[in-house]
Amino acid sequence: MTRSLPTADAAAGSVLAPGLRVATLGIVGLVSLIAFEAMAVATALPSAVAELRGLAWYGWSFTALLVTSVVGMVAAGELADRVGARRPLLVGVLTFLTGLLVAGLAGGMAVFVLGRALQGVGVGLLAVVMYVLVGEAYPERLRPAVFGAISAAWVLPALVGPVVAGGLAEGPGWRWVFLGLVPFVLAGGALLIPLSRRVDRPADPPPARPRRWAAAVLVGTGVAAVQWAAQAPSWPRLPVAAGGLTLLAAGLRVLLPSGTVAVRRGVPAVVAFRGLLAGAFFSVESLVPLTLTLVHGYSATAAGVPLTGGALGWAAASWWQGRRPDAARHRLVRTGFGLVAVAAGGMALVSQPWTPAWVVYPLWLAGGIGMGLAMASIGVLLLRLTPPPQRGANSSALQISDSVASALCIGLAGALVAASARDVLPLPAAGATLDLVMAGVAITGATLAGRVRPATPA
Repeated sequence: MTRSLPTADAAAGSVLAPGLRVATLGIVGLVSLIAFEAMAVATALPSAVAELRGLAWYGWSFTALLVTSVVGMVAAGELADRVGARRPLLVGVLTFLTGLLVAGLAGGMAVFVLGRALQGVGVGLLAVVMYVLVGEAYPERLRPAVFGAISAAWVLPALVGPVVAGGLAEGPGWRWVFLGLVPFVLAGGALLIPLSRRVDRPADPPPARPRRWAAAVLVGTGVAAVQWAAQAPSWPRLPVAAGGLTLLAAGLRVLLPSGTVAVRRGVPAVVAFRGLLAGAFFSVESLVPLTLTLVHGYSATAAGVPLTGGALGWAAASWWQGRRPDAARHRLVRTGFGLVAVAAGGMALVSQPWTPAWVVYPLWLAGGIGMGLAMASIGVLLLRLTPPPQRGANSSALQISDSVASALCIGLAGALVAASARDVLPLPAAGATLDLVMAGVAITGATLAGRVRPATPA
C-alpha cells in the first residue's frame, strides 16, 4: 500500500512549510494555468474562427476538450493506482503542452479542434493526478487548506483571463493565448516532478481493468452525441440524443462507484454530490449574463460582474473552510447546497423582467460561497473515505461526475435557450424553468448531505 509523505512540518499546519512549499506552488501554478486557458479561450475563439474560417466548428472547440478529458480522467485513475502518480503527471503535462502547440500553430479549424482534444486529455490526466498527490503528500489536517488554495487558483484567471486574451487577440494575435502558456506549464510541471518521484509506487496494485477504458470511450461518445443534439435541438436529432444518453448510462455504470445514482452512503454519495453541485451551479451560471443582457438590458461588462462576485465568494469560502480542518464536512456540504439552492431559486425571479436586476449580485455571491464550502469539503471527504489503492479510481470518478453532470445540465440550458430562439418558449420562462429545476437539484443535495458520512458499524 502507498503511504503519505513524511514531512517534518506537517504539525505546523501550513501548506507552505518547507517540506510542502514546492508541491503547493506546483499544484496551484498548474491549476492556475489550466484555469487561465479555460477562461481565455472563449474570448480568443471568435478571432481564431474568423482567421481559420471555421464557424461551423465553433461548438466542437469546447466539446472536443470535454469528451477527451473523460478519457484522460480514466487513464489517470488507472495509471495512478497501478504505477503511481509520476507517469500520469508527465503524460498529462506533455499532452497538454502538445495540445497548446497544435492549437496555437493550427492552419485550419480541424487541426485547431485536434489541439483542443489533446488539451482535454491533458486536463483530464492532471485533474485526477492533483487529487492523488494531495492524498499522498499532505496529512489529512492540511487537505482542506490545499483544496482552498486550489479553488483560489481560479480567481485571478477568472478576473484577468478574458482581458488578457482579448488584448492578445487584438494585438500579437489569438495564437499567443495558447503558445504563451507553454513555458509556464513546463515550469509548473517541473515543480511537481520531484514530488511525484518521492511518492511510493503502489505495493499492491489492483488488476488491470480494461472495461474502464471501453467505458471511457462510451462516455466520451455519449457526451459528444448529447452535446451535438443539444446545439440545435430538433426531432431528427432526438434519436442521437437518446443514443448518447444510453451510451452514457452504460459507461458511467462502470466508471462510477456502485450506488452513485442511489446516493448510497460514503464514497458513492460524495461522487454523486460532486455532479449534482457542479451541474446545478454551472448550468444556472451559464444563463446569468444572457438573462441580464436580454431581459434587463445590461451591458456585457455589467452582466459579467456577478460571475466575478461568485468567483470571489467561492475563493473566500474555500479559504475559510481551509482554516477549519476539524469542521463537520457534511454540514458544510449541506450549507453549500442550501446556498446554491437559494441562488438558483433567486435567479428564477431575476429572469423575470419585473424583478430588480441588482438582486443577482448578492444572489450569485451567495452561490459562490456555497460552492466554496461544498466543493472543497467534497474533495476532503473523498480522500478521507478512500483507501490509498483506490485513490486514482475514485478521484477519476469524482472528476467524471463533475464533467458529465455539467455537460448534461448546461446542455439542458442550451436546449431551453434554443426553444426561446424559435419562439417556442419566452426567454424569461426558459430561464425560470432551468433555475427552478436546478434549485430542486440543490435542495435534494442539501437534504441528503448526511450520506457523505460512512455507515455506522452495527
